[in-house]
Amino acid sequence: MHSALFDHIQKFVNLEQKDINILESSLDISKIKKKENVLQEGQICNTMYFVTKGCFRQYIINSKGTEQTLQFAIENWWITDYLSYHNEVPSNFYIQAIENCDVIAIQKPVLESLLIKIPKLERYFRIVSQKTFGAAQMRIKFLFTMSAEERYHYFSSQNPEFVQRVPQYMLASYLDFSAEFMSKIRAGKV
Repeated sequence: MHSALFDHIQKFVNLEQKDINILESSLDISKIKKKENVLQEGQICNTMYFVTKGCFRQYIINSKGTEQTLQFAIENWWITDYLSYHNEVPSNFYIQAIENCDVIAIQKPVLESLLIKIPKLERYFRIVSQKTFGAAQMRIKFLFTMSAEERYHYFSSQNPEFVQRVPQYMLASYLDFSAEFMSKIRAGKV
């Protein structure tokens, strides 16, 4: 049931069977329906989500009332609002399922207790955080250095199966251009 998470953890740290047993007894799979928000702006985020099936996105609603997607999370990715989670302050973001999802949702008190019982998990979450931060840094670089068309072609070459999964307007907002521009790129008119 939790094998996807255990496989992911084992890529970075070796857990002993007793650790796996502790984890197994502490985790549950939640089913989240397509379009359901697990976090809304203004709420305090006290949960980290590991996607075992489906796709999530983190987004904001900008001053024009338009949704702007900042991050996606597909299978074997973690997603949360790290600042709200860490500082226990209201979130600036929404997190939404864009497909029917199965996730392992770990509440902060449960995770804190697991980190004490299984010290190797500290290393695992440090590595995951570094990879997440690195991906965010690269995204900022692409936004500053590539044209909209270059961003689309780079992203679709790196993630071809993903481009087919997500609604085009969400992908366009993630890449920071309009849905109309996305249609032109896909039609080869740019």
